[in-house]
Amino acid sequence: MTTASELATTPGVIPYVEAHSGPRRLLTVDLTTGNAPVRAKYRPIASIDGRQYVVVWGSVSWEIPADRNVHVSVHLEGAYIAQTASLILPPGDGRVVLTYATDYRSGIGSLG
Repeated sequence: MTTASELATTPGVIPYVEAHSGPRRLLTVDLTTGNAPVRAKYRPIASIDGRQYVVVWGSVSWEIPADRNVHVSVHLEGAYIAQTASLILPPGDGRVVLTYATDYRSGIGSLG
């Protein structure tokens, strides 16, 4: 577990912006797609406890609470595309690494 100030000052880490004074940890989501047109046309939208972030394909890291559940979701949005993956992370120590993988042709998005 790392303190909030250490993670918040780490380059490339998005700070946790909701009210929380407890311990924090690092969440990294690797955003991937096997479909080049999807990669070129759409940007993933990640949500941490309801706060949405328009992010880029690749690895994105957030500071998240370590002492309570955290809701994580990722989706793509467009005229003919809506692929969402969502999960609840239980409390815990240490870094969490997830992968969001999608293939537009299949209509399947997964987070895990």
